[in-house]
Parts: sequence; C-alpha cells; structure tokens
Amino acid sequence: MTSIQHSKIETEFEIAVSRAKDKEYPILFSYTEILNNMNPLSFYSSAKQLFQGKRFFWKVPDDETIIVGLGSTYTLQTSLGEHRFETIQSEWNDLIKDAHIYNPYNVQGTGPLIFGGFSFDPDSVEEPEWSSFTNALFHLPELMLVIDKQGSYLTINIRCSSIKDKDRLAQLLRIKEQILSSSASENILKVDIHQEKEVNPDAWKKAVADVVRLLNDDNEVRKVVMARKMNVTFNGEISSDHVLNHLWNEQHESFIYALEWLDSCFTGASPERLVKKIGDNILSACIAGSIKRDKDEKKDVALGQALLNDEKNRQEHQFVVSMIQEIMNKYCHDLEIASEPTLMKMRDIQHLFTPVKGTVKNKNTSILSIAKDLHPTPAMGGVPTTDAMQIIREVENMDRGFYAAPIGWLDYQGNGEFAVGIRSSLIKGKEAFLYAGCGVVADSIPEDEYFETRIKFRPMLRALGGKQL
Repeated sequence: MTSIQHSKIETEFEIAVSRAKDKEYPILFSYTEILNNMNPLSFYSSAKQLFQGKRFFWKVPDDETIIVGLGSTYTLQTSLGEHRFETIQSEWNDLIKDAHIYNPYNVQGTGPLIFGGFSFDPDSVEEPEWSSFTNALFHLPELMLVIDKQGSYLTINIRCSSIKDKDRLAQLLRIKEQILSSSASENILKVDIHQEKEVNPDAWKKAVADVVRLLNDDNEVRKVVMARKMNVTFNGEISSDHVLNHLWNEQHESFIYALEWLDSCFTGASPERLVKKIGDNILSACIAGSIKRDKDEKKDVALGQALLNDEKNRQEHQFVVSMIQEIMNKYCHDLEIASEPTLMKMRDIQHLFTPVKGTVKNKNTSILSIAKDLHPTPAMGGVPTTDAMQIIREVENMDRGFYAAPIGWLDYQGNGEFAVGIRSSLIKGKEAFLYAGCGVVADSIPEDEYFETRIKFRPMLRALGGKQL
C-alpha cells in the first residue's frame, strides 16, 4: 500500500469513528481497493493460523466470481427455524444502514458482504457433528478477496466505535501486506484415510423400499428425496485447504465452496445454482434427473441420450421446473424457461438441466426471500414439499445440517448468489461426513437409487483422498 493509499484509508476510518460517536453505537467501516493478481487458494491458506475457523471460499463454475473471506468482524447466526431467512436479512440491514463504505468500484461482491448458509430442515433430528452450526450462519469477513473478469479487489471490514479500533485496522493492514508479499501458500500437511464407512446402507435401502410402497399407496405424494451419509476417518486432522485444492483441480466446473466455523468446515462442489440476483436480473436453474458418465465417448453420449428419453427422470425434472416456474412468476416478469432440458455433464455424473431467467418486479426484493421460497426444491425435498419433508423426518433418520440447503453470499447492494449445498462434506477434526441423495418415486428400485448415491459421493470422496466407489 502506498503512503497515499494508507492516508486515504486512515482518513475514511476517522470519518467512520466520528459517525459512530455521533450514533453512540458501533458502525461498520468498509474499505475496498484494487489489487494486482492474487491466487485465491493462496489467499485462503496464507493466514490460516490467524483466521482458522472463520474463513470462507466461493467460486462459480465459469470463474466469473471468486470470493475468499478471512476472519469475521461480525458473525450473523440464529437458532430460529421458520424465520431464519428473515432474521439474517434484518440483521444484515441493521449492519449496513449506518455503515461508512468506501468502494469506488462497480463490481458485484466488492464492499461489505456476508457469506454463509442455512440448515436444510430445522425440525429434523439433531446429530453431534452439526452441533457447532446453528440454523443460519454467515460471516462478515475482516479481509476479503474478490476476483472477477475485471480484476482483483480487497475489502477490509471493521466494526468501530472509537479511535482505539485503529489498532485493529493497523493490524489488518500489516496482515494484508504479509499475505500480498507471500509468494506461495502454506505447506498443507497430507493426512491418510484410516477408514471409509457407508452409514447403515442396508437400513437406508429398506427405508427407500418403504417410501416406494408409501408412494404407491398415496396418490398425493409423488416424490421424496432420500439422503444418506458416509463417515471417513483420518490418521490426523484433515484441512479444508487440502480439500479445496483437490476440488479446484478436479471439480472446476462446479460451484466450489467452503464455510468454516470453529472446529468444522462445510465444503463441496455443487453443480446447482439455486438463485442469483445482480441488480434487477434473476437467474435460477432446474437440475434433476441423473445418470453416470463413461470414459468412452460413444457410451457417454448414449447414456446422456438415455437420460433425456427416460420417463422417470423427465418426470422428476418436470417437478422441479414447475415449482421453480411458480415461485419465479411470483417475483419476476419476462420469465424465460426453456421448453426442453439439456444435459449438464460433470466429471462423474450428468444431469437434466433447464436454465431460468427473469427480471424482478420489485427492485427491493431480497435474494433471501427468493431463496426461502425456493428451498427445498423438489430435487432436494420432494412433491408436495410439506408432505415430502414430513416423510423425510420420519424415515431418513439423519441430520442433513447444511447439506442440500442454500449456501452463498449477499452484498450491501442487494446482489448475491446461492448454490444448493450438495456434493458436500462436513470436515471436523480427524473425520469427515459425506452426504448424497436421490429422488424416490413410485417406480424407484432401491438398489438403483443406492448406486446413484454412490456416484454422487465420488467428488468429495476423491477430494478427501478416498477410494473410488
């Protein structure tokens, strides 16, 4: 940082402190500057010892937006269930209403931003691995790197109430300079897997069979999404840095994300956007219906064509299209939805895919309001939603935590993006919990659904160093 830049941030900070004194309560100070190119993985790892437990990582499939946060100047969380989306929005509004923001760049995601996620179902059974997480958890980072097509940007956020807080600003500036002058990330200690264990697979297949019988007996319920988990243990503590490096190299076409909290990290590589809002423009995606990939190109094409022509998978996909269309019509005009799905090909699996575009009717519409109404889509819960969720609670017997729920970001201008937290794992000390699910309909075969979940475990299992299922 040049002496002119240093003087500028100090001047802006003093203005913020003066405003805080006038208000008689702490306010948010946020300062954004442009950077030379910075490796996002190195940024995430460079100050691990200082910020571990309060870091996040976000990358979209086309690399159009990469966001990395270190530290948390404020953590937004709530144990509320039904109103968790509104609670986070209200608290965020309170944080930014009096904020002093210096951000001369018209770039989405720069300036103050919160990153985090929500629980899948606050009424589900509670299990120990998710004990650190509440029903909603978001970080407002102290240091944040944003990379887009225009360049790299760094934002510093501090809640300040007096000039004494200038000490923390000086400390963050020193840390920032150390990070920027570092030529490489920290050495990441590799740990080996001690054991891989699918949790109660036979009981899960029996539960799927029970759901199939229920669907055949009940004309109202048409689909229930059943999930299960794996438990992987290691000979040492597994690092999210290590996993992110693997996901970056192996699942680069996905939404890559990581959310640390205390001794845990929820991380994954999702193919599925839930909703994106930039200005008045809304994007969503309908993804449901899956089949494996094949290394042989002709066989892979044949598998994709079989998926496009499969009645069960097309029905599952249409459930999602119909629901998302209904929700988006509530918020948007000029809605565009393709009449036929195409194929989305990932490394291990291919999906039926239909993009959705629209323009918000009300400029003040919050992305969290849309996310709440979209969650869970039929691809994650079932049809109809209320009945399917009740069945999941009764027969799945598992705490999904943040799995299959919205994870993403929201900035001070109302821009944001949320993916669906699938192809994911919860890393905790010397173990990791992997999650995968599938849509069960009346003609589902439990063994086939079991095989589908094994395919969906592969991205995270490989990133953790596990064997191919």
